[in-house]
Amino acid sequence: MIYGYMRPLYNDKQCLDQLNSLKPVCDKIFQEEHGAPKKRTELESLLMQLKAGDVILVQRMFALADTTSHLFELLKLCERDQVTIQFLLEGIVTNDKLPFNLTELVKEFLSFQSDIVKQSTTLGIADAKAQGKSIGRPKKSDDNVKKAISMYYSGNYTLLDIKNETGISKSTLYRYLEAVEEKE
Repeated sequence: MIYGYMRPLYNDKQCLDQLNSLKPVCDKIFQEEHGAPKKRTELESLLMQLKAGDVILVQRMFALADTTSHLFELLKLCERDQVTIQFLLEGIVTNDKLPFNLTELVKEFLSFQSDIVKQSTTLGIADAKAQGKSIGRPKKSDDNVKKAISMYYSGNYTLLDIKNETGISKSTLYRYLEAVEEKE
């Protein structure tokens, strides 16, 4: 039997891309309700149903596993149970000899690691926003900005003096100066 597995990802939140890849070839598809690494109940259900000779089809490695060690555990489990995993985008089938050289293999793992970082960052930002936290660097106080601009226009201070006095760096000062000039 061919099982599909998908979950919301940072670049496919509704799983539409994954569904389009899996639906035409899968007998049954398991879809998680969330993209978080914990409590992946559909993955657990899928793993409990597997029999020797079954195939798990995923669009990409990252849809199945959250870390390299998680991927390794799943690969070992499926190898033991004589289940094949097929990663569509990477063009990898677990029981085939890989036609990759080392450089291509490392490239695939770098892409996998990059997906891990993007997914966790996206989830973290969404969680922080839901808690009402502001995202990004904190803004400099208006008083310091005004003082830095005033010092700059006076011509009596170097950029180092301005930074030491106000804590405003050269690049930040120039950004504020550009904003002031655009308003004029």
